[in-house]
Amino acid sequence: MSFRTLSAILGLLVIQTFSEQNPLTVPTIEPSGINYTRLFSNEMIFTDTWSKDSWNGLTTFAKAPPLRCFGSDAGVLYDVAVLGAPFDIATSYRPGARFGPNGIRQGSRRLGIDRVNVPMKIRATEHIDIVDCGDVPMILVDNKVALRQLELANAALLARPSSHAPEGKSLAKDGKFHPRILTLGGDHTITLPLLRGVAGIYGPVSVIHFDSHLDTWKPRPMEDSPWLPGEEIPITHGNYFYYAHKEGLLGPNNTNIHVGIRGALNRWEDYDDDYEVGFVISHADDLEDIGWKGVVKMIRETVGDNPVYISLDIDVIDPGLAPATGTPEIGGITTREIKKIFQGLSGLKIVGADVVEVAPAYDTQDEITQIAAANIAWDMLALMAKTPLVA
Repeated sequence: MSFRTLSAILGLLVIQTFSEQNPLTVPTIEPSGINYTRLFSNEMIFTDTWSKDSWNGLTTFAKAPPLRCFGSDAGVLYDVAVLGAPFDIATSYRPGARFGPNGIRQGSRRLGIDRVNVPMKIRATEHIDIVDCGDVPMILVDNKVALRQLELANAALLARPSSHAPEGKSLAKDGKFHPRILTLGGDHTITLPLLRGVAGIYGPVSVIHFDSHLDTWKPRPMEDSPWLPGEEIPITHGNYFYYAHKEGLLGPNNTNIHVGIRGALNRWEDYDDDYEVGFVISHADDLEDIGWKGVVKMIRETVGDNPVYISLDIDVIDPGLAPATGTPEIGGITTREIKKIFQGLSGLKIVGADVVEVAPAYDTQDEITQIAAANIAWDMLALMAKTPLVA
């Protein structure tokens, strides 16, 4: 008997034995040999094969169900919508954040909205329904138009009812329960139209702003400026909080806080302007002086029981751990520290959040910035799941 014949007989015996133990999952041995087509088909890989509601191959955030939120799925209810804002035409240094939403979704491929977040001690999907609404179509040549597109899309999603109605009185001004939105940016300018939508539902909100820069720069005429006298200075990713304050979107009495600040100033008076806008400051060096628990204490004392919006610029993380950002600054927070800070925010009433300034073109080939941003966004979902928006 040849070696080839012996191998074939042994192979058939193994398959036959396995087939007797697993009659529903192993292909039948046909006279002509093994049915390799079925052996390597989806039928043998998944217990639930293709069906009306199944999908495969789409890269959504942490495998959240994809939804045509502005189209044929407009009637589907959910509690949190992940929304991409591909915008970067208001940056001051390195552009590329228009590709951030896709990059963050790529970085979330190992995550899952239905997986247990062990440090946060929660499985988000046991409490809230999460979907991915894709990206808002934002024109690439006009800031005003693009930001208006985002504002309208954000407001439309926020106006809908949420899929769950917790016991208790809603924080919303109309007394109803509305979805929350986790936005993937995009440069930081997008926070202004997002805050407009949130304030329309809840009124002014306290902002926890993770960043290496203040972003409260007061626009002012400059000598030899390229702008003509009386010409409007545009909104950018460095002054949007100034406009948010002017529009009454921020929590009053300095109930807003910057965390991780370490960037250079144009002048010392920038600190005074920042306080007038309504912020207090926790510098990145505070992590060395008072630790993450001290920073958490400072945050919680600042925002109190107010509705809270979290806005996180990925440059709050040290560029050694997250290099793909438009404005990197050394001496930043580590990913471990940011996770511990987020754990300390449990119980805050998070009405919305964004992760911005991820510019994948500057990332390493192992996508460390995108992975960091995705995990931070995943923790934001956990915070939302832990605390319903009840008064």
